[in-house]
Amino acid sequence: MKTLRDVKIGDTAKVVKLHGEGAVKRRIMDMGITKGVDIYVRKVAPLGDPVEITVRNYELSIRKGDAEMIEVE
Repeated sequence: MKTLRDVKIGDTAKVVKLHGEGAVKRRIMDMGITKGVDIYVRKVAPLGDPVEITVRNYELSIRKGDAEMIEVE
């Protein structure tokens, strides 16, 4: 299983599935990260947290733990 955490800087990945449940999953979906959407990884902080991404033409920073819940292809 490949997660958003495994995507290299400058690459784009398509969301396959969201893991996690309840409020955490809802929060990720509220940010516009849903099945089938493309995510572009802009940069990763020096210690790996947070990850800066572009989703639906806007920029987000998400935590490493949240990125691991997003399965991509």
